[in-house]
Amino acid sequence: MLYAARERFGKLSVKIGMLFSKLPISANQWTLLSLVPAFIALYFLVQEQFLLAGAFFIVSSFLDLVDGSVARVTGTVSRFGAYLDTIIDRYVEAIIVFGLLFVALPEFFGPSYAWIFLYFFGSMMTTYAKAAAKEKRLVPEGRELRGGILERAERLIILFIGIILAFVNPLYLVYTVVLLAVLTNVSAMQRILIARKFK
Repeated sequence: MLYAARERFGKLSVKIGMLFSKLPISANQWTLLSLVPAFIALYFLVQEQFLLAGAFFIVSSFLDLVDGSVARVTGTVSRFGAYLDTIIDRYVEAIIVFGLLFVALPEFFGPSYAWIFLYFFGSMMTTYAKAAAKEKRLVPEGRELRGGILERAERLIILFIGIILAFVNPLYLVYTVVLLAVLTNVSAMQRILIARKFK
């Protein structure tokens, strides 16, 4: 959904790239640096300091924007850079989801860890549905399987909102995880149906 509107953020991306490219840090190094605030967010999640966890989560997400912006501005875009970015994106999300397991969340039609697992599984399958379609050559050369109600950006925005709302009441974070558990798996099924059209 947000991916389709990314052209609107093109000018902002250029400005970010020009600003951060002045530092002696490569695009790939920015990618790896996004892990640092993610681990700090994990620490604060475990401590149930939700506002600080959300703040460092946002910093990590921002650095994920910085790496691509720097690569484009400096002309250092590469296949490996794009690959590394995708891998680190998954690690960042996994780090945050792992932190949720240590939060004392109330039950909601079952234990919270079951919903967390369903959310992470749906997230993984949404990504894998895209990768598998490319691996099995279901999509035409040069194209990628996209679509579904939630892509990574939307998932992280919703998760961030849930973490911030947990400061008011942890039950809101449970509701958020349940919503993500449902929508990520719906997204995975949507991508499977989209892939079927290419057969």
